[in-house]
Amino acid sequence: METHNYYMGVDVGTGSARVCIIDETGEIKGVESKETQTWNPRANFYEQSTEDIWDAICHCSNTVLEKSGINPQHVKGIGFDATCSLAVFDEQTDEPVSVAWPEFKEKTRNVILWMDHRPEDETSKINATEHNLLKYVGGKMSIEMEIPKVLWLKNNMPPQIYERCKFYDLADALTHIATGKETRSYCSTVCKQGFIPVGVDGSVKGWQDDFLTEIGLGDLVEENYRRIGGVNGDNGAWLSAGEIVGDLCESSAAQMGLPSGIKIGSGVIDAYAGWVGTVGAKVNISEKSLDQGHSKGDLEQAFHRLAAVAGTSTCHLVMSKDPVFVPGIWGPYRDVLLEGRWLAEGGQSCTGNLLHNVVTIHPSYNTAFEAAKVESTNIFEYLNKHLDAMRQQQNAPSISYLARHFFFYGDKHGNRSPIADPRMRGSVVGLSMDKSVDDLALQYYAAMEFIAQQTRHIVDSLNKSGHEITSIFMSGGQCKNDVLMHLIANATGFPVSIPRYIDAAVVLGAAMLGAKAASSNTNGETEGLWTIMDRMSHTGRVVYPTDNANEKKLLAAKYEVFLHMAKSQQTYRQNIDDAIGNWKSQA
Repeated sequence: METHNYYMGVDVGTGSARVCIIDETGEIKGVESKETQTWNPRANFYEQSTEDIWDAICHCSNTVLEKSGINPQHVKGIGFDATCSLAVFDEQTDEPVSVAWPEFKEKTRNVILWMDHRPEDETSKINATEHNLLKYVGGKMSIEMEIPKVLWLKNNMPPQIYERCKFYDLADALTHIATGKETRSYCSTVCKQGFIPVGVDGSVKGWQDDFLTEIGLGDLVEENYRRIGGVNGDNGAWLSAGEIVGDLCESSAAQMGLPSGIKIGSGVIDAYAGWVGTVGAKVNISEKSLDQGHSKGDLEQAFHRLAAVAGTSTCHLVMSKDPVFVPGIWGPYRDVLLEGRWLAEGGQSCTGNLLHNVVTIHPSYNTAFEAAKVESTNIFEYLNKHLDAMRQQQNAPSISYLARHFFFYGDKHGNRSPIADPRMRGSVVGLSMDKSVDDLALQYYAAMEFIAQQTRHIVDSLNKSGHEITSIFMSGGQCKNDVLMHLIANATGFPVSIPRYIDAAVVLGAAMLGAKAASSNTNGETEGLWTIMDRMSHTGRVVYPTDNANEKKLLAAKYEVFLHMAKSQQTYRQNIDDAIGNWKSQA
């Protein structure tokens, strides 16, 4: 009887955990998801629980095995990805440590979520150092990264609690739970914790003593950085994506419904799993979007492909052979996916959440929601149809023409890149007294247009600094929104590739990491990740930019307005700050 090998992917997003199983061709044989809990006790505070997340993972693992009928003995490797959130454990007991301010007593709440913006002062202090390592995060460390959050904990936790803490990126916490190992991933530590790989810019140990000491975290330097993973090859171990962390331990195996001993691959941040699950896809894009000096399956083609992983937020990833420094763009990061290759990461803090926010706060939301239910569709698809009906009623040449004099700037949760300013906020020009569904549809469209224009802003910034992006490879639920996909193609002027597995591209990427771990030979060497991606990636479809000259002119003119709105907001804020000075401190 023929037996097949299978690989499991575990994806932990902002609101849920997902598990899939793939075969040796990359075909998904089953996928399950379960919501996870987030605590939002006050503005800008977002917390989760590794226990709750692990329970959700185990539920999904057992369920997908049962529904797919796959023999657990045939699962040979597991890959993990997760949001770039900070997980905290007790060094002595390995139990969760509460991050729930001000009491720090609810032990299950041991994760500060990526979108938590509590460490504003700590982030400002870190960036004021102008330390050399900041050039590897776009010139400024983001409030969403993990070192500001560790510093906030030191400044706010009772010292006797803080002194017992050890810190992980969430993906590394999950491989720790799965194996018991203290191994760290380059992806997590380089991208979100200020780790500079050995040999880059004179880095000797990875961690930078002077930086940690200057910002007030000198205690983490003690005993060779023991509490943050140690030193590679000394008291710690660092791995690139999918390299073997170890074997699935007995206790975790029993919880997941699997045999112990399965190979566990080094994890990645969820967006980076999206890169793995998308950019190797076979798609029919124009010749001008390909590197003519290499075959269609060569790794060099990836250097021209921007992976846009769109969910609650959107991350934009592009690989390069050599480091490219881009102001306001995180990176360049070496070794995080492929050894010796560099990644740059742009992003939008609020995209899926922005659309949800704009729609649900409008007075006509309930009316539109009920109408969508009657038509057995979701609110976004209903509004897309409504926009097309408005276009026909007004005899407009395009939907974009309807919103030609409506200007929306949507950084409601700050700007991740390329402005890199968490204080940025939303603004609108063109509001009327209208509160009908027509106005709801117009505002919803304007929010999508903002997402597309900001994507262009990020792509332009990358290409002006030396990248050579010629196509965009999308993943995530937003791919189902055809109006948004066409807007992104039209605004950027680049073809947009939609993956075969729209909702599962990220977890598919995680499963490919499992396949890499399982490919190890007797020397522990694994198959190349790009080779696995090229073999396991499937054909998607492509949305091409418009050829309509007037549509191009309209979007180009509105892009200039978009840039002006961003700059004007910063000017307004500075004018007020200059005028009132330190008024508050004088009160």
